[in-house]
Amino acid sequence: MAEAGVDFAAVFEALPGAVALLTPQLVFAAANSAFLRQSGRSREQVVGRYLFDAFPRQPHDVDASRMLSLEASLRRVLAGGEGDVMAVQRYDVEAAPGRWEERYWSPVNAPVFAPDGQVVLVIHRVEEVTALIRAAGGPGAELRVEAELYGRLRELEEVNQRLRQANAREREVALALQSAMLPPARPIRAHRTAVRYRPATAALNVCGDWYDLIPLLGGDRIAVTVGDVVGHGLAAAVVMGQLRSALSAASLVADGPARALDALGRYAHFLDGAESTTAVTCFLDWDERTITYSSAGHPPPVLLHADGTWELLDGATDPPLDAHPEPTPRPQATASFAEGDVLALYTDGLIERRGRDIDAGLTALADSLRRHGGTTDPDTLADAVLDDLLPADGVTDDTALVIVRL
Repeated sequence: MAEAGVDFAAVFEALPGAVALLTPQLVFAAANSAFLRQSGRSREQVVGRYLFDAFPRQPHDVDASRMLSLEASLRRVLAGGEGDVMAVQRYDVEAAPGRWEERYWSPVNAPVFAPDGQVVLVIHRVEEVTALIRAAGGPGAELRVEAELYGRLRELEEVNQRLRQANAREREVALALQSAMLPPARPIRAHRTAVRYRPATAALNVCGDWYDLIPLLGGDRIAVTVGDVVGHGLAAAVVMGQLRSALSAASLVADGPARALDALGRYAHFLDGAESTTAVTCFLDWDERTITYSSAGHPPPVLLHADGTWELLDGATDPPLDAHPEPTPRPQATASFAEGDVLALYTDGLIERRGRDIDAGLTALADSLRRHGGTTDPDTLADAVLDDLLPADGVTDDTALVIVRL
């Protein structure tokens, strides 16, 4: 039950709240010490037993309504796969044989999913609210407490609604600013290129990504860059625009991509919000048929050869911007290309998915490029790659993609 160095059994046992795990048959699979202590039962009296054998109907629950209410909540979680917050329940504790103490509890039930999406366990968490009930007026006050809690929940929902509306407005402004600062699709010295940007579906997880294509001085050369600011929203869009402009200027005067990223790193050190930004820049030279590149912590470009083979340009990878206390020269490397090859630069939103290894994402990208690489139109290829790799319902991180037909 340990993963990545975390002993989840110990974490479960140490939880300050009373928590138990129930199987779909409503049998206790586990219960932590807080649950046992608050319920006044031993582990042997709970674990492995059916819920309503371990906690049978009590005399005050004449029509078993409390039991039925709890069972209905658990069945809803099992059937619908969503959490359920119950109204305050009364369940007394036997302080001594034949002597009961009146207690009130606030139960919350939540699902635990298997890899196939089926609910395999229900988390049953209970918080004792007896003191709150008594402070509110003693027995029978649970209805007033529930009404007060409901009113507070309504107020919270109204606040959340206003926040969602404000976030939506900020998203619109950030996207508009991002669109204004990113260069439009246009021929770069007659070379065939395509650029794409897809915002995340989450309200503010947008506007940290950028791309740029810059004609360089001296020969048939261009610089191609993609980058990713750690933040999101309007602030990230502003930082993105500043970094993009700085790297464009540095690329025009630097003698290679590593020196351009060196200059960008020094600039990022004095720019709030730029720390840990990743970027990769490639200098493409058609006279020499070479790609000289350098990466600041960014996923590697993919070079697809005309014969269907591919390689990752990962020979010059360094930490993200402003990661070193003192500026240090960044590495750069060179790869050769032939006519008909394809170069793809992108941000991590294209290849990273929760629960999937990044190598699988890189392979999926290469396979998509190889499958559609026969088309001579970079725009058609870019759209095909996005269709292959991005889920139909969107992703939680924005995505930039640059395709260059070499």
